[in-house]
Amino acid sequence: MSTVYRVTPPPENPELAGGVLAIDLKALADNWRFMADKAAPATCAATVKADAYGLGLEPVVTTLWAAGCRTFFVALPHEGAALREILPEAVIYVLDGLLQGQAAYYGEHSLRPALASLDEIREWADYCQTQQARLPAAVHVDTGISRLGLSEAEVRSLAESSALLGAFRVTLVMSHLACGDEPGHEMNEIQRKRFDVLRAMLPDAPASLANSPGTFLGEGFGYDLVRPGIALYGGNPFASRPNPMKPVVSLYAPILQLRSLAEGETVGYGATWKASRPSRIAILGAGYADGYLRSLSWPANDGPAQVCIGGSYAPVVGRVSMDTICVDVTDVDEDFLQRGVRAEIMGAHITVDEVAKWAGTIAYEILTSLGMRYTRLYAPADS
Repeated sequence: MSTVYRVTPPPENPELAGGVLAIDLKALADNWRFMADKAAPATCAATVKADAYGLGLEPVVTTLWAAGCRTFFVALPHEGAALREILPEAVIYVLDGLLQGQAAYYGEHSLRPALASLDEIREWADYCQTQQARLPAAVHVDTGISRLGLSEAEVRSLAESSALLGAFRVTLVMSHLACGDEPGHEMNEIQRKRFDVLRAMLPDAPASLANSPGTFLGEGFGYDLVRPGIALYGGNPFASRPNPMKPVVSLYAPILQLRSLAEGETVGYGATWKASRPSRIAILGAGYADGYLRSLSWPANDGPAQVCIGGSYAPVVGRVSMDTICVDVTDVDEDFLQRGVRAEIMGAHITVDEVAKWAGTIAYEILTSLGMRYTRLYAPADS
């Protein structure tokens, strides 16, 4: 039998941490209210998988519940069980569907699987019959993303099986947009039309198609329920439009050491950056073990990546290491260049989407990659 060991928690004292992750719960609540207003008359749920996108499940969901959110989406059943302990009355859907052999776990924690195959549906129906109860679940149909979801042929087969459909309650019919972050993309309308065809075959139930960007696509995409994720946490829901959301996350790392380099000296592994002038370099206490991705190394993607110290921007130079990054502070006011001063890696001056651009990725990956060594500080929603 395998042994389960406890994970070392981050220090509560920020002075003992390599970095500080500050989360503005008021901005989070404001973002949900903004999305709820956009979605009306549809209901606005919240996607809180992956520990609420790395920001902490309990503070995030209690804030959203206080703001008025009553329906939540997680990826895995153990995430749903943790959420159930925090919010006993919440409606909780599991996006990864019904894991094989685990129907009783879902039932024990009052979780609603997003059933994405006939095998899952049969297993959930069998479990419902053993419990002598028509338990709720979503039916997840594929409209073109070719990921999770029933095909049209499977939907037709399900529609013809009164025994399966009679065994449980369909409380949601859902699908997922492939190109919602590109409002003019033809796939959006293609998927909307396919969704209408497929849901018409199934029992009358609330429908959901829109994620964060889908919520902005207009009435035809809102249906009965929207389920934003990244937008709640301050990420831009669009690929090429200004971000309408409030920033939620700020990330700071301390200056561990300051160094003076002569022209021609190099920085970091591989000596990939060479000083073109006499330079001042600050070594910051965060690295790829903390979720500051190695792809942010000099020169980065459309970079260099930047941090902010005392209101001035400083480029990341050399390679990102496991525990440290180096930045060129030659042009930063000397008054701010002291050991222990915290540099802003992400926040008011540097958005999560800018960090994602420099890393050649998306805001989702940046947020969910933030490591466990940060002290997390939460500004309350009622501050």
